Amino acid sequence: MTSHAVDALVELDGNALEITGPPPVLPKSYPSLPDTVELDQLNWSPQASRPDSVARAAITPSGLEMSRPPSPTGREVVDVVQSFSKEYKIGYAIVSLIFISNAVGFLSAAPFTEALQDRFGRAKALMIAETLIFFLVGLGMAINLALNNVFISNLANSTSMLGLFHGSYGVGGTIGPLIATAIASHSSVSRWSRYYFLSFGVTAVNLFFAGWAFWHYERDAAPPVPPSRVDQRTATAAGSREQPPTKTQLLAQALRSRTTLLGALFIFAYQGAEVSISGWIISFLISYRAGKPSEVGYVTAGFWAGITIGRFVLTHAAHRVGEKLFVALMVVGAIVFELLVWLVPNVIGDAVAVSLVGLLLGPIYPCAMHVFSRLLPRQIQVTSLSFISATGSSGGAIAPFTTGAMAQVLGTYVLHPVCIGLFVAMEGSWFLLPKVRKRKE
Repeated sequence: MTSHAVDALVELDGNALEITGPPPVLPKSYPSLPDTVELDQLNWSPQASRPDSVARAAITPSGLEMSRPPSPTGREVVDVVQSFSKEYKIGYAIVSLIFISNAVGFLSAAPFTEALQDRFGRAKALMIAETLIFFLVGLGMAINLALNNVFISNLANSTSMLGLFHGSYGVGGTIGPLIATAIASHSSVSRWSRYYFLSFGVTAVNLFFAGWAFWHYERDAAPPVPPSRVDQRTATAAGSREQPPTKTQLLAQALRSRTTLLGALFIFAYQGAEVSISGWIISFLISYRAGKPSEVGYVTAGFWAGITIGRFVLTHAAHRVGEKLFVALMVVGAIVFELLVWLVPNVIGDAVAVSLVGLLLGPIYPCAMHVFSRLLPRQIQVTSLSFISATGSSGGAIAPFTTGAMAQVLGTYVLHPVCIGLFVAMEGSWFLLPKVRKRKE
């Protein structure tokens, strides 16, 4: 070692020997892939355009000494995976508030759906409903359901037509969870919200076709008046002081109707069970059947597929058997399969049973609407069916909310006793309905 090198490292001051740190040295260029320690030294900032520019950073001995991370103590390093509860810090009870907000819109629509139709006409009322769907979902859906249920209930072969109408709803309920699962599985949190653009696009299409289909509805639905009777009708109207009932009187008449009240209770229980199963069955399978989220996530789609098939296929048999008896049998079957889901500890068996519950529930709603329309006077049909739909949406909010609140404390198994209790309420209110009569007006 030369004297210059020794002088650079050692300075002699009497008998004291002092060792000073050498000047910073530059690391060698990497001949191969860097190891873990070397990767820690790399500056990955945007300003570093080349790895070698970063590699030239000066490293002191103390820096080298502290660059290696502490050795693991038997605990492996894993990636941080997001979870629903940690991401949003909410529980079942808070999630259930979504159902409540939807019901508020339904209840808000009940008093004035018919007035909206009379003021603007059916086409514009439906267009308003489509516009409101993305802003106030419950309000728009309530107006939509009331107007379309009345229209289809007065068509020929209305049971089958109602089955097709509500079967389309089931198609959306089947496809929606599949799309949502695919988006959530392959996208970050910042991207899955783009699902709402899809909903907005479908709503825009419905807005156009609702106006196109019903633009001249009032003119086309009015029966032609023979010319010889025009003067007679004018004279009769002028000489008669009898005024048609006001909207308030029609609403009061509708709310006094036994069919309206029992129908509201029936649909309340029906939609409560339907939405509760759809919303909480996945949580039950994960918690009590050790199901994997990536696999049981499709059980909801199977449930809605069962509803769709039931509405498209089984409603044709309902007309032959008789709607009242048919609905009673479907409710009993739903109770049986719901018990199987509750008591049989098998994921595959439970998934099949859930689909069969959906299959049996599917034709109930269109059949019930057919029966209600036959029992209600024509002048209060829109008001009564709007009230029934609004109350049904309340069931679709209160029952899932109650289930979620109870699940927060007791566990998601409470889904099944809640649904079975709702099925029993459906059966009781159904048998209390008046007998279906032939329409005279």
